[in-house]
Amino acid sequence: MKVCVLASGSGGNSTYIETDKYKILIDIGKNRKYIVDKLNEIGVKAEDIDYIFISHLHDDHISALKTFLKKYHPTIVISAPMFQELKDIHDYEHILIYEDEVILDNLKVNCIHSSHDATDSRNFIFENGNKSVVYVTDTGYVNYKNFKYLTNKNVYLFEANHDIEKLEHGPYPDWLKKRVLSDYGHLSNNASAVYLSKLIGNDTKKIYLMHLSEKNNTEELALNEIHNVFKTYNIPFDDIKCAKQDLISEVINL
Repeated sequence: MKVCVLASGSGGNSTYIETDKYKILIDIGKNRKYIVDKLNEIGVKAEDIDYIFISHLHDDHISALKTFLKKYHPTIVISAPMFQELKDIHDYEHILIYEDEVILDNLKVNCIHSSHDATDSRNFIFENGNKSVVYVTDTGYVNYKNFKYLTNKNVYLFEANHDIEKLEHGPYPDWLKKRVLSDYGHLSNNASAVYLSKLIGNDTKKIYLMHLSEKNNTEELALNEIHNVFKTYNIPFDDIKCAKQDLISEVINL
């Protein structure tokens, strides 16, 4: 498997995953030109994308979808409630409706419910043979019942949206602060660090912290928090990086 975060943040989100048979995007925010250009940077042609998995319908996760579909023809993988709400794709020919699991030959994708203020929002666990990638963003908490799917995977793309103190004293209006901090908002640096301390294992190779807020977080704060929590729990893992809004990550080869 190959993994590359193309964009992560409030301005748009998209992640590329490749197996021996399929080229996949998780979400498609930003704009079509950005997605095409970033795919080109890693040697992938936009027309070769086989599937786009939709995590939820907030604009920063689907803003490039309509224009991308006009030129290219991937299969959209989406839940039934999301499909019903997203009227623009009702006449599109290539739709795969998921429930809790998608099987594509030797690729299994668990589509677990997240907790976000959007229609039927989801997170994903991709497993291809003995290779695995966790994608957890845009959720106010991680339900303990899903730990069995999330534990000891190779790569974690995991939200660390905000520093709580920075958010509380920042420029957001009170209603927006409450929304971010709620069970239907986003994971803080501390919540992300604590969850990851319980989930990673001997098979874990890399962590990317996702969806960092430009106003309520910094890479330094996010990395310091996770390193401090890991130190508290005596977890000797330090291959941790932050995904960026306008720059692609490294290509992770599993």
